[in-house]
Amino acid sequence: MVDLRSDTVTQPTDAMREAMSLADVGDDDYGEDATVNRLQGLAAGRLGKEAALFLPSGTMANLIALLTHTQPGDEVIVECQAHIYLDEAGGMSALAGVIPRPVAGERGTITAAQLEAVLRPPDPHYAPTRLLCLENTHNSAGGTVMTPTAMAEVCGAAHRRGLRVHLDGARIFNAAVALGVDVRHLASDADSVMFCLSKGLSAPAGSVLLGEAGFVARARRLRKMLGGGMRQVGVLAAAGIVALETMVERLEEDHRHAKLLARRLAALPGLGIDPASVQTNIIMVHVADAPRMAQHLAARNVLANAEGPKRIRLVTHRHIGAREIDEAVDGFHEMTSLTELHQGLGGSRDL
Repeated sequence: MVDLRSDTVTQPTDAMREAMSLADVGDDDYGEDATVNRLQGLAAGRLGKEAALFLPSGTMANLIALLTHTQPGDEVIVECQAHIYLDEAGGMSALAGVIPRPVAGERGTITAAQLEAVLRPPDPHYAPTRLLCLENTHNSAGGTVMTPTAMAEVCGAAHRRGLRVHLDGARIFNAAVALGVDVRHLASDADSVMFCLSKGLSAPAGSVLLGEAGFVARARRLRKMLGGGMRQVGVLAAAGIVALETMVERLEEDHRHAKLLARRLAALPGLGIDPASVQTNIIMVHVADAPRMAQHLAARNVLANAEGPKRIRLVTHRHIGAREIDEAVDGFHEMTSLTELHQGLGGSRDL
């Protein structure tokens, strides 16, 4: 099976499994799990933040960031296709009680000028704007990256207007590798950052939320409130340590494979794709009938996600190599060839 649905399908490495079996554990709810504490210290050092908190998922980490930075009724500015806005089950409103203010960014990036344009003067009629949420890489925009300069400019504008900034950095290491910069340069201007261990880094579970020590202390209490307090969870944190120490640099391979797959798909008729737009490990392919295409690919043992009626998302990861790319291209080619034949016989032009 060639699974291009997401990099969340990655399996833990042998080194991770060994580290999990040997992990020194304790009750993390008491702060006594040595392996969790080591992971949190390692993560804080890697991203240049004062403190870090290990959490079950990125969705919980983003929700806790919202709860920590805001009060119910506050307004939060988000990019209009942001994961925290569209893909986290409405938790920002249902559980944090905040009002999202979506802004259409340029390929997922909100600029300082766009932020200034939507900020309103203080007025009792308006919800107070407290927080700006950014995403790097941006999932729905196709794994696009924000540069350190872009981050600094929009974060600076937010801070000058009294806003805090949270960065959904689920794939922040992909962004750092793609840009060839230290990940600290992408995290430094945000007040809080989340990153996932369970995507391209291949750990079986877990995300990390980072920020100032006081922020993380409040976040720890909220983790408990939401049921995220864990016990001997060093068995998972051990895999996260291996992920941070051994899996970051190899993300470049995923990016290279994504670009290769994009170039090969671009040569097929009936597919809308710009290979030059592929910056990391996510490819967006525009087709006439995405659900039907995904169904056809699945019949060929190639799994892909249909995102809406006319877009297929493909995500490369460490289990996708040359053979898997060949099989994916063959699956798309078979479908486009059938479509061309059908058109030649006077049939519908829809895939």
